[in-house]
Amino acid sequence: MRYSRVAMGAAAAMTLVAVSPATASAHDAHGDDGEPITTIANGLDGPRQLSEHDHRLLVAESDSGEVSWVDLANGRVHTAMTGLGNAQGVDYGHGRLYVAVGEAAPPPEDGAPPPAEAPADGPSSVLIEATSDGTVLRTFDLLEYELENNPDGQVQFVDGAPVDALSNPFSVLVQKKRVLVSDAGANDVLSIDLHSGEISTFFVPPVVTDTPECMAAENNPGTVGCDPVPTEITQGPDGLIYVGSLGAEAPGAGRVYVLDQHGTVVDVITGLTGVTGVAVDHHGSVYASSVLEGAPAMEGDAPPPADFDPSTVGQITRISPDGERATAEVTMPTGLEVHDGRLYASAWSVASFLGMPGAGEVQRVDRHAFTDVTP
Repeated sequence: MRYSRVAMGAAAAMTLVAVSPATASAHDAHGDDGEPITTIANGLDGPRQLSEHDHRLLVAESDSGEVSWVDLANGRVHTAMTGLGNAQGVDYGHGRLYVAVGEAAPPPEDGAPPPAEAPADGPSSVLIEATSDGTVLRTFDLLEYELENNPDGQVQFVDGAPVDALSNPFSVLVQKKRVLVSDAGANDVLSIDLHSGEISTFFVPPVVTDTPECMAAENNPGTVGCDPVPTEITQGPDGLIYVGSLGAEAPGAGRVYVLDQHGTVVDVITGLTGVTGVAVDHHGSVYASSVLEGAPAMEGDAPPPADFDPSTVGQITRISPDGERATAEVTMPTGLEVHDGRLYASAWSVASFLGMPGAGEVQRVDRHAFTDVTP
């Protein structure tokens, strides 16, 4: 089962909940320094990947089709690009913006509140290169590459119809001579040469078969196991590349793959669920977000429990170099970024699926937010 969009699980599990804006404001963490979680910026529409440049954070807003700058000093939000459709990943390098635009959002289910309106005619399944003022320079068609190369080798079509999402670019990492893009729909990480524009396959994570839920899981025709579904990609201070994976949201099937600069696996962090964001600090601790951790399990169109509180959905796990783990309760986190020794997260990132457009935030997560330590 290929992954179509980060919020598909939320759409299936929680879209029948009508939550008033008061719920969001009650959870706002506008605390002073020293608070475990502090809201830096709010009013965002489906914030996904975060990237730092010049003491500011870039954030891709998937619901509004925008890329915005967030000033870390005062929380002001400045729009850099618009009209991008499902903007999910963004990074800055060489004086350019690089934006991963995912597949077009599916129509809402009957009775479900629609997410915030993204431009209907925006691009999809592409990487966009633009100037710092938002002028598009080049567009790289990642769906075309998937159709021509199919790096994971799974069946793409049955009776002329796509089996599932074919290409859903999710996260971007700009390096010296190339841009790496994790494609959640294609189950791969692609490399784009900045000089020639040539696209090649960098890494294909394996299908997960070593957890109880995945051992006999039905997948695309001819494939058994849980699709890896690569999400955020980042480079650590150690020069290694870290790739999170959703693992079809099956318990324990999420991974963080640690790669060298050639795409060779040097380590794998296992035992995670639904990884949507990854960051690494200078101490070597790895942070992995799970946007839907704690979401109620429901059958079909059944509503969630009457006492369901959406602010309790989501979690960030810290994995220390010695393997110790601790968790922080952050609401619906997706993108993660470490800057000046501090961890930042995009939060309430799938709130629009709960009828809460504009509820997205960028939050600073202090080390004191991490509890429930396990060796």
